[in-house]
Amino acid sequence: MKLHKQDILKALESITVVGEGQNMVESGAVKNVVTFGDEVIVDITIKNPSLQAKKRTEVDILKAIHDLVYEKAKITVNVKVDAPEKPKVNVIKGNPIPGIQNIVAVASGKGGVGKSTVTANLAVTLAKMGFKVGVLDADIYGPSIPIMFDVESARPLAVNVDGKSKMKPVENYGVKVLSIGFFTQPNQAVVWRGPMAAKALNQMIFDAHWGELDFMLIDLPPGTGDIHLSIMQSLPITGAVVVSTPQNVALADAKKGVAMFQQESINVPVLGIIENMAYFTPEELPDNKYYIFGKEGAKNLAEDLNVPFLGEIPLVQSIREAGDVGRPAALQTATPLESAFEKLTQNVVQEVVRRHDDLPPTEAIKITTMAGCSAVKK
Repeated sequence: MKLHKQDILKALESITVVGEGQNMVESGAVKNVVTFGDEVIVDITIKNPSLQAKKRTEVDILKAIHDLVYEKAKITVNVKVDAPEKPKVNVIKGNPIPGIQNIVAVASGKGGVGKSTVTANLAVTLAKMGFKVGVLDADIYGPSIPIMFDVESARPLAVNVDGKSKMKPVENYGVKVLSIGFFTQPNQAVVWRGPMAAKALNQMIFDAHWGELDFMLIDLPPGTGDIHLSIMQSLPITGAVVVSTPQNVALADAKKGVAMFQQESINVPVLGIIENMAYFTPEELPDNKYYIFGKEGAKNLAEDLNVPFLGEIPLVQSIREAGDVGRPAALQTATPLESAFEKLTQNVVQEVVRRHDDLPPTEAIKITTMAGCSAVKK
């Protein structure tokens, strides 16, 4: 049987283009039809790049020609994808703080894993290594950095910088600190909506005179929320460190924390994962390790996610006691804890160096509100 082009086109008019509401001929998807006796070749272009759309298009064409023209027709369908270019969006650079070389966000998927403790000890260890360090306590609703640095009763002073009044961070142990805790009473709850919290953070970031810093550590709140987006909108974060304990409940949330930074629209390099409370060693049994919360959970998670494992910190009573009295445990000399924090900090510095060698500078993200929810764009 000899097939005719017009019969083929009429059959193709019965097929609606997926997602467009027009038939294949009207939409211009059919680019060419060639017939040779009982053979037909159909060249078609679709906009949906998915394998499912391509397969459905091919099946629909075969069925339409077999049902409406000739059931024994020999059909070849050539499907080409012509996906529209992604719309260009405004790319905005971050607002770098003059004099600050590296900004490292310290995050956790959930509370209670020791994120602020790790931040404080990283900061003092960096200072002991000779770096100029600052800590921004961005945990608006539960600021604990002032307690850990024994500056709970301190208040930032105002200084004049180039004719502008700026906050001077409080300093102790060679680390400059700013926290919302300096501006609230100890028994006062911070009950703020997102925009107000973001405004307070921006003031502590840009209305402060940080001076020259090699590292600014940002102690983020637990979870993945509005404060995190506000920080990443305001600053080009060099990289993020995620803190977790080894148990599955904490690891599940840590995984979400890593995923947040790795989203294409956020794209903040994850420097690695730190395992806190990794094991317990009693003083009377110094050679014993008890894995109270599980063994090497964060290390295994880092391997699964293909991000660096930065190190483990044991569950030691003196770490808690040191934080409570405002003298981070890493300040102790010639102790296993000092060695553990030094190794951890060296790994963080090494990953920062590698990040600068391998990746372009991070940009701040642009946040817009659409349909009542936050959309994040580069």
